[in-house]
Amino acid sequence: MSEYTDNTANELADQALAEAELSGDDKIVDRIGEILGASSQSLEEAYLTAIRVRRAEKRARTLLADSAAKRVAAAAAAEVSEDGAPSDDDGATEIA
Repeated sequence: MSEYTDNTANELADQALAEAELSGDDKIVDRIGEILGASSQSLEEAYLTAIRVRRAEKRARTLLADSAAKRVAAAAAAEVSEDGAPSDDDGATEIA
């Protein structure tokens, strides 16, 4: 596909997904795809691919963020001593 087609599809995908999120109307993404398909199958395919890529990326980033948050929470919980107080043990041995 041409650079123009890809750039246009990417711009439209970004705008459509932003509008869908702001308005709560997910169907706008589909309607734009239908409009594009009526005139240019190449642009429609590039647009739909751009939509799928962005949605997949969003899901992947959400999964990674959730995983990182769970890991941080588990590490914080492991630092809490049995009596519920945070551990202040820095690993150094204190000699009395």
